[in-house]
Amino acid sequence: MSQLDTQYSWFRLLISLLIAIIGNVGMWAIVVVMPDFQSGMGLDRADASLPYTFTMIGFAVGNYAIGRLVDRYGIVTCLLGAAILNASAFYAATLTSSLWIICVFQLILGFGTAATFGPLIADVSQWFLRRRGIAVAIAASGNYLSGAIWPLLLTDVLKSSGWHGVYFWLAALTIAIMMPLALLLRRTVNAHSIQVSDEQSSTRMGSLPFNARTLTWLLGLAGIGCCVAMSMPQVHIVAYCVDLGYGPTAGAEMLSLMLFGGVVSRLISGMLADRLGGVKTLLIGATLQCIGLILYLPSNGLTSLYVVSLIFGLSQGGIVPSYAIIVREYLPARVAGERVGFVMMSTILGMALGGWMSGWIYDASGSYALAFWNGIVWNMLNIAIVGFILWRAMVHQKRILAPT
Repeated sequence: MSQLDTQYSWFRLLISLLIAIIGNVGMWAIVVVMPDFQSGMGLDRADASLPYTFTMIGFAVGNYAIGRLVDRYGIVTCLLGAAILNASAFYAATLTSSLWIICVFQLILGFGTAATFGPLIADVSQWFLRRRGIAVAIAASGNYLSGAIWPLLLTDVLKSSGWHGVYFWLAALTIAIMMPLALLLRRTVNAHSIQVSDEQSSTRMGSLPFNARTLTWLLGLAGIGCCVAMSMPQVHIVAYCVDLGYGPTAGAEMLSLMLFGGVVSRLISGMLADRLGGVKTLLIGATLQCIGLILYLPSNGLTSLYVVSLIFGLSQGGIVPSYAIIVREYLPARVAGERVGFVMMSTILGMALGGWMSGWIYDASGSYALAFWNGIVWNMLNIAIVGFILWRAMVHQKRILAPT
């Protein structure tokens, strides 16, 4: 009997969403505390961005490495280990004032946080077929909901206790909530359900003129371009608002608005992917993200930044889930964790690279204008690769259907 798209599948998706909201705080906390961290340690903007960059490197590697472990040992074991790792890294970071030691703990924190992103999304995808697009989008929304909720909750703690207090509080919360939720995911999908899903994936893969490895690498390269572009507003919006004189609270509110818009975008994109497929949905999202970045260029007023941040969130939220949807549409379940993890790793490397590049461009030029243009150029790379995949698939299909 198939277990795909059942009532239990939706219950499991709900638990996975809650885990993602809790677990992904490890990625967003450093964004909120960055200005306090910079002023407290007397750093320039590029150096203050280093802990975030190390977090994203750990997050990137963890998506691939933990994805492989999930394929072998299951999601529950990996989530329990990640909760312990994250709590330890949060607490240990509060015990030092060395930038480089903090970067090491952020690397560890990023690695553990990865279990609640790509590997968790891959696990969710195993339980759906007809509604896989919307299911993956909901699971991926946990990352954005985490980014939308936690900056608002952590701002008051940051004001009263500094970044040390924020990290100490998050260490306790991770253990208390994430571990019990993980134990609710112990059931595994049966062999018949996997067979049904794999048959459809195999048929789709036959419609492409290149093999699975080439598709994976193309998606990875596109993901880097996409997320270098995406990182400029997401990573630096708080610092950007501080520079403009609006303060970190306004920046945190814009980040939350951006990410709430991203959640809406992810849900719409998920429903769209169930109708159009992942490749076309990705191309639409990449084009809209480019438009969103362009709108930031003339906007430096407080009201206009709020509006553009919402537009940007609504434009690009569905991009990253679309990569995972494409992988599951074309590749078998037995490599879901590894291949989804690889593509997610590429998107995170793009975020890490883009976060550092934007800080470096700011230090070199004294403003973020060139950083926005840098993001637009990288976004065009993403559009070009996705357009190439779609074009080659269409040409190959015509050759297959043409009379001999």
